[in-house]
Amino acid sequence: MDRGQGTKKRTLELASIATAIVIWEIVARIIDIKYILPSFTSVVSAFIGLVQDGELYRDIMTSLNYFVLGIGLAILVGIPIGTMMGWFKSIDRAVDPIIEMIRPIPPLAWIPFAILWFGLNKYAAGFVIFVGAVFPILINTYTGFKNTPKVLVESGKVLGCVKNKDIILRIALPSALPSIATGIRVGMGVGWMCVVAAEIFGVSTYGIGRKIWFWNDLHHMDMVLTYMLVLGMIALIIDRAFRYLVQVWWLKWQSGVVV
Repeated sequence: MDRGQGTKKRTLELASIATAIVIWEIVARIIDIKYILPSFTSVVSAFIGLVQDGELYRDIMTSLNYFVLGIGLAILVGIPIGTMMGWFKSIDRAVDPIIEMIRPIPPLAWIPFAILWFGLNKYAAGFVIFVGAVFPILINTYTGFKNTPKVLVESGKVLGCVKNKDIILRIALPSALPSIATGIRVGMGVGWMCVVAAEIFGVSTYGIGRKIWFWNDLHHMDMVLTYMLVLGMIALIIDRAFRYLVQVWWLKWQSGVVV
């Protein structure tokens, strides 16, 4: 993409956002009931106030702490299990029925057990996020390894990769990386959505999800909408940052290496 096309794309994105904001402000002023739809200007005012007193920073850091804990555990669990299921048929047959019974259970259903097992702390919140994120990572890793082209495996054996360990690390893993990256990206999206649910039961007085429910109880919908937009903005930043890292580092070989 040349510079002119990139500028045109960014201009279009900014124009669409500006149009949505203008429509939002007009509709809010027509309704003129803050409880139903706060205006954009009132949300901006609430955002500035939260930034000035430092409360928003503490809430964001708290939620990110839970998120990193849950996603980190999901990656540590999902990738190894998905690898073994995708590469070894016996493990796939043994584990698949268990995974398929647990996978459809919503993360919110695990909240009572999270409280019983971990108490009201960050580990309980991290566990709820883990439950939401682990299955997309596991399934995509499984798919990536299971769909490793046989021609690559046979070529590797001809070139000296005879042991399973070598074939997995040098052939199957690079082939499965795009699928694994997709799984992590989807898992992070689901995990971030679970942040609000993970904070409902009061593991801390801070957190984005916690404050959404707090301000809702007080009927301050401008604050609620502010935290909702912050939630969406952080999700966008996380997704864009991960995509950038994948494209320029993890899967750089897909588009060739520029010397």
